[in-house]
Amino acid sequence: MGYSSIFWLPVCAVLSGIGLGLTFYYGRRRGMRAMLRGAAWSLIPIAVYLTGSIELFWKIGDAIGKYASAFVFSPVKWAGIGVAGLIAVLFFATSGRERRKAARQAAKQKAERKAGESPASSAALASSGATASLPMATSAAPAAGKPEPARNTPAKGSRKAARTPVDDDMKDIEEILRKRGI
Repeated sequence: MGYSSIFWLPVCAVLSGIGLGLTFYYGRRRGMRAMLRGAAWSLIPIAVYLTGSIELFWKIGDAIGKYASAFVFSPVKWAGIGVAGLIAVLFFATSGRERRKAARQAAKQKAERKAGESPASSAALASSGATASLPMATSAAPAAGKPEPARNTPAKGSRKAARTPVDDDMKDIEEILRKRGI
């Protein structure tokens, strides 16, 4: 059935007439505002016919139907959907790695700052190729003007003595890890 085989004027006129009748019937109870809004909705079919938009809508619907029927039965188009899905998975997988890498670097810089190192000196060390253990070694020394807090040393026979690292650098690392809950 084509566009020209349907008499559109009677169809649109009947739809508008039914809409106006229902609007009058229900609008008496709901008020003038509801009647006016109902009349606006009811006049849409006749306006679409008079502007010639029915043919446009018919062609759009026909094109969508043809595309859908050709799409459903085409293995090439389904392969295209599979490739599009693979593309989405690859984008999501790579973006997650970048976010986690940035988060690890930010956490590392934050830990270095908490250990008493200034951000300027950490940038200088990073650009010179120094390893991450150097900032920890420099943070063991007390800051100028600030006395180092006294450290409690456990008795030789206790369990805590067996777990306590001997080196000051290891104590600092253990303290950072304990603060992070690791």
